[in-house]
Amino acid sequence: MLAADGGQGLEAARTGSPDLILMDMSLPVLDGWEATRQLKADPATRHVPVIALTAHAMTGDREKAIAAGCDEYETKPVEFARLFEKIRALLGGPAPPAGDSHA
Repeated sequence: MLAADGGQGLEAARTGSPDLILMDMSLPVLDGWEATRQLKADPATRHVPVIALTAHAMTGDREKAIAAGCDEYETKPVEFARLFEKIRALLGGPAPPAGDSHA
């Protein structure tokens, strides 16, 4: 499911039971920082892993995302192999075979 803003994202997470959320931190209406804080404060959604996706790559931005409740952090432009590894780790999937560079 997709959401155009943080408010829609909160509603989608509460009604859609996602396995994982890729959270853009620069969303309109309610930014990803606050949307993540609200998701992690809600007993119904706090268990859902959240990966911050952001162009914010300055010193301290990763720590800020983790402090907001994100379980992982990935900068844009996204390196998909690295993102897929983070998703696999958070969802408990098997590791790829040694030497496999495809996700």
